[in-house]
Amino acid sequence: MFFRKLYAAKTKKVNAFTMMDALVTMAIVGILVLLALPKFLTVITKAKSTEAQINLGHIHTLEATYGMINSKYSSNLTEIGFEANKLVTEGGNANYRYEISSAAATSFKARATAVVDFDNDGTFNVWEIDQDKKLTEVTPD
Repeated sequence: MFFRKLYAAKTKKVNAFTMMDALVTMAIVGILVLLALPKFLTVITKAKSTEAQINLGHIHTLEATYGMINSKYSSNLTEIGFEANKLVTEGGNANYRYEISSAAATSFKARATAVVDFDNDGTFNVWEIDQDKKLTEVTPD
């Protein structure tokens, strides 16, 4: 009786997926990912450009504060107290390089230029903000 149960347990067929089933499923998922990837590149670009928009808004606030105190705008990011994160090209996580392109007594313009081509089309994203907090995308990527 014991041997009969042992033999029945060894010969019982187990329901499972074969290796071929798993490979076909992985191939189908891979094809679907490749088809969906171009649509996600625009979402990724928009998400990364949010970094520039937020930091330019911060630069505007710092410039406005500096302008109220000194009756003029500064052309130096360090002077207004802005510290940029390390760029991805230098081992950091920032995708944009920031600069104040023009500064006078009554106006300023700050610029964020991408250091990475997000969608590999040869165009680098550029954003600008002015004293009126007008945020514009100069060069879309």
